[in-house]
Amino acid sequence: MTESASGTSGETQQWRGPGSDAPFYIGLLILSAFYIALIGAMLIADLWYASTNSGVVWETLNTDEIRYAVWLSLVSCCISAIMSLWVAIPIGYLMSRVNFPGKNLIDALLDVPIFLPPLVIGLSLLILFQVPALAAFNDFIVFNKPAVVIAQFSVASAFAVRTMRHTFDSISPRVEQVALTLGCRRSQAFFEVVMPQAWRGVLTAGTLAWARSLGEFGPILVFAGSTRKRTEVLPVSVHLELSIGNIEGAVGVSMLMVVVAIAVLIVVRVVGGGKSRIW
Repeated sequence: MTESASGTSGETQQWRGPGSDAPFYIGLLILSAFYIALIGAMLIADLWYASTNSGVVWETLNTDEIRYAVWLSLVSCCISAIMSLWVAIPIGYLMSRVNFPGKNLIDALLDVPIFLPPLVIGLSLLILFQVPALAAFNDFIVFNKPAVVIAQFSVASAFAVRTMRHTFDSISPRVEQVALTLGCRRSQAFFEVVMPQAWRGVLTAGTLAWARSLGEFGPILVFAGSTRKRTEVLPVSVHLELSIGNIEGAVGVSMLMVVVAIAVLIVVRVVGGGKSRIW
C-alpha cells in the first residue's frame, strides 16, 4: 500500500496542467488585427486623399450628375430591398420548414447569384430580355431605370433569402405546432406566431439587400448602362469619374457610399438590439 501510494504521488507530481492560453489568443489577435488594420488603413487613406483634395471633391459632389446618382441610388435600393423581402420571406420559410424532391437543387440555384461573376449576371439579364416573349419590354426596361432595379434585385435577393432561411431555422417549429393544435391555420401560425419572432431577421435581410444593392456595379453596367442622369447610380459615378481621370471625384463619391453604408449598418444594429446577424 505504501509503494502504491508513493507511486501514485510521484505520478501526480510529474503531471502538469494545461499551459497558458496567452499564445493562442495572441496568435488569433495577430491574424485578426491584420485584416482589421487593412480595412481601417483603406478608409483612412481615402479620408486623407479626400481631405487633401477637398476642393475638387466638393465640386464633384455638388454637380447635378452626382445629386441625380444619389437620388437614383436611394430610390432603387429601397425598391430592390422591398422586392427582395417579398421573395426572401416565403422562400426562406419553405426552405427551412418543408422537405420536397429537388430541394438540394433549388438550394444550389438560390446561391447562383452569389457565386457568379457580376458581369455574367448582367449579361444573362441582357440575353433574357432578347427572348421573344420578353422582347416587347426591351425598350422600356433595358438601359433604363427599371434595369437598375432588376440588376440590383437579382443579386441582393440571394443574400436576403439566405438571411431569412437562417432566421426561420433559428425559430423552433414547436411554437407553430402548438398553435396548430390550438386550432390555428398554418397561415395564422405563420403571421401571428413566427413572423413576430422573425422581425430582427427581416430587418437584417432588408438592410443587407439594401446595402448590397447600393454597391452593385457589374450587372448594372451591362444591363442598364452608364448613362449620365439616366441610369447613373453611385458605383457607376465612381466608374465614370475614373474614366475621365477625376480620381478626386471618384474618391469623394466612394467616401459618400462608405458613410451611407456605415450609417445603415449602425442603425440596424441599434434597432435590432445588437443581435442582428448578417448571415
